[in-house]
Amino acid sequence: MPARKLLNTIPLTQPTRLQTLTENRRFFNLKHCELNVFESYEQSYNVPLRFGDFVITSMVRGKKIMHLFDEPAFDYLPGESVIVPANETMFIDFPEAVAGNPTQCIALAVDKSYIIDTVDYLNEYYNSAKDAKENWTLHFSQYHFHNDTDVTDLINKLIRVCSSEDNTKNIYADLSLKELLIRLLQSQRLQLASHSGSGNSSRMSFILEYIQEHLTEKIAVDQLSRKVYLSRNIFYKWFKEQFGLTPLEYIMNERIKLARQLLTDEKKSVSQISLLCGFNDVNYFVRAFRKSEGLTPGAFRLACRS
Repeated sequence: MPARKLLNTIPLTQPTRLQTLTENRRFFNLKHCELNVFESYEQSYNVPLRFGDFVITSMVRGKKIMHLFDEPAFDYLPGESVIVPANETMFIDFPEAVAGNPTQCIALAVDKSYIIDTVDYLNEYYNSAKDAKENWTLHFSQYHFHNDTDVTDLINKLIRVCSSEDNTKNIYADLSLKELLIRLLQSQRLQLASHSGSGNSSRMSFILEYIQEHLTEKIAVDQLSRKVYLSRNIFYKWFKEQFGLTPLEYIMNERIKLARQLLTDEKKSVSQISLLCGFNDVNYFVRAFRKSEGLTPGAFRLACRS
């Protein structure tokens, strides 16, 4: 399994202050959002939870099973997040929650007007004329995901800010919340573009398809910029604005993703997989894989086998 970026631990509620053993709630109200910390200390099933605002939830400890959007149920584990639209009911199971091993999850409810303002800002200032038909918007077809480092750092910061006594916390929360929303939007846009059909001839889809088709080769930023008839600097800025990653960061992520798939094939050696993923130096491949996934390719293969 790919390594998940875990949130910092949050102190549990003192036992004498628990009001319920299932989804005990602490909350912190700010100008544009509300931070909720939920804890469960006993097995429970089919527990409903509903917010009147868009909500970003993220697991801190324990395990839940989520039932959402009439889709198949899924395990919800630390290092993962789920986004849910306003007034959508989640039904949650707590199959392993006990006093000594509670579940803990944060839920960040965000005002609808704040979401609209952030999306409008992106559409006004970060949409080129050529991409005007591909407006920024939140998609709930991609509602369950593993946290990357940037998302984890921002959620950790928001937890720290929201629960502080600082008189200026609304200012800091506003900055971090806007960045978190933008990174989620960028991540979704990247996923949608990379999975779009071949008939989509937009610049965005074209360049991602080109990268996928040439992952085993050396790919230079100058080469990519020429493919879409942009200068190197403009292309670099455009790519970062669209996806929240530099071109080289995206290429590295895709190579590591391919490596994870290939490592499940016991017939291929780590050296062979290194070359198939575009790495000429197997030692560099091992270092890059460990930095991304938290373990070496060999250890990852053993984990998959077990």
